[in-house]
Amino acid sequence: MDLPAVTPKDQDVTRRTSIAILVWLAAVPAAAQQAPAPPAAPPASYTIGAGDALTISSYDQESLSGRFVVEADGTFTFPLLGRVTAGGLTLLQFEGMLRRELIERGFFKNPQIAVTVDRYSSRKIYVLGEVRKPGVYSLSGAMRLIEALALADSTLPTAARQVIVIPSGEIPSAAGNDLVVRVSLDGLESGDIQQNVQLRDGDTILVRRAEDIYVFGEVRNPGAYPLRQEDTTVLQALSMAGGVTDRGATGRIEIVRMVDGERREIRADLTDEVLPGDTVVVPQRFF
Repeated sequence: MDLPAVTPKDQDVTRRTSIAILVWLAAVPAAAQQAPAPPAAPPASYTIGAGDALTISSYDQESLSGRFVVEADGTFTFPLLGRVTAGGLTLLQFEGMLRRELIERGFFKNPQIAVTVDRYSSRKIYVLGEVRKPGVYSLSGAMRLIEALALADSTLPTAARQVIVIPSGEIPSAAGNDLVVRVSLDGLESGDIQQNVQLRDGDTILVRRAEDIYVFGEVRNPGAYPLRQEDTTVLQALSMAGGVTDRGATGRIEIVRMVDGERREIRADLTDEVLPGDTVVVPQRFF
């Protein structure tokens, strides 16, 4: 039996063009929102770099406390001491240096100084592929994947539904890599907190382009469409193309598929699954 224009609810799937933070947060269980995990404190062995914002707390003199940004040459101006060098030192080393300078210059006998990182600018992540603003971004605090995607202004409509997180120094191969993390955007959008992985310095987030399928014949908008969803059916593919025209014969739909380098024409039902590279053809009615 022939069907008129196909407009199922599944059509909404093809219209999701970005990851909305508010949607994700709304999906997270209330308990998880009320008691979020605290951000991880930087280790004392963290090496300070240009652009980092440091919070220095002095328990001896309030005027020494404040927020200081490390300049491009690794230095900044500190009260009483003038220009001090922080770049290239660990937090522990820098704290020790400040204490020694304050003692040696006769300001304090036993200064109590604490240094923490307020903003990381020397730590970087790379967001590449099908995002609106690919590029290099500063890794701040305990940043997670959804924050990085938000910095890149979300994914494009052509993005695949899987994101790859590649640790610094790792090169994924055809054989796979145990250290590479694959994240489902569908899971992320539905509130699966485990999909919202924590990022580390030097990580690369790769959003690949979805492979295309092709819909031709008696459909309203024939052409190529990104296959963003796994288990996409012929019916959903027809929805991407605007549905079947009044002259289309839905009982004789064919899928043209390359199998082992050979072209095959497969008679298809509306519930059959389409694969990347498939061409769905809707023929014209006989009468």
